[in-house]
Amino acid sequence: MDIIVCIKRVPQTSEAEVKIDSTGKDIVKDRLTFDTNESDTYALEQAVLMKEKFGGEITVISLGEEDAEDTLRIALAKGADNAIRIKAEDFDELDAFQTSQILKTVIKDLSYDIIFAGCIATDDAYSQIGVTLAELLEIPHAALVIDFDVNENRADVHRELEGGLIEHLDISLPALFTIQTGINEPRYASLIAIRRAAKKEIQIIGKDELQQSEFISNSVLEELYVPPISKQVELLDGTAAESSSKLAGIFKEKGLV
Repeated sequence: MDIIVCIKRVPQTSEAEVKIDSTGKDIVKDRLTFDTNESDTYALEQAVLMKEKFGGEITVISLGEEDAEDTLRIALAKGADNAIRIKAEDFDELDAFQTSQILKTVIKDLSYDIIFAGCIATDDAYSQIGVTLAELLEIPHAALVIDFDVNENRADVHRELEGGLIEHLDISLPALFTIQTGINEPRYASLIAIRRAAKKEIQIIGKDELQQSEFISNSVLEELYVPPISKQVELLDGTAAESSSKLAGIFKEKGLV
């Protein structure tokens, strides 16, 4: 079983002070640390679990600049067999649809039974790449997958819906699945595996090798900004009874009761 995993190198911003850069379309990244996108680590682990069960090869692909090769090597150390970096520096600003078109151009000539991707990227939170890529490749897909298994040439899938609902699907392969965090427990790369991965070749693909000069987009990033603070939080001090009384007074003042 041959599996492709799309991964992304992203800045870690959950506990960092984020500032908009001078262009107004990106953030200042000089002092940020970078790592594999969280849900992508679960997608990779799911691929490794499938490889351990059924055999085959795993190919990891990332559209990124040279630093993304570090992320690809960690994926190799965790169990991937091949790695491809598409040179992001060859392109101007890309939106989710253009990114999906570029990935499709590379993947369409590869052998695969399954494509895994994370369900969301923590830097832009678009959640578009996986499903858009599947549509461009004209293969079935399922998003927000929380349980996954394969029986012959079909996938048995549970996916998360709104309101706590779970959808159970039977999907023919080849297909694409975007993986939700928590589906498995991602492994750590051993030091020996990291050293071995450092010696492996990463295939580099530039724009000139894609045999397609234009990637169509209908969206433009106009501005990136921190939302203005419109309301302040009011903390209620005192005992539970005192706080409850104050809260009831606020509700009455606002006309909520």
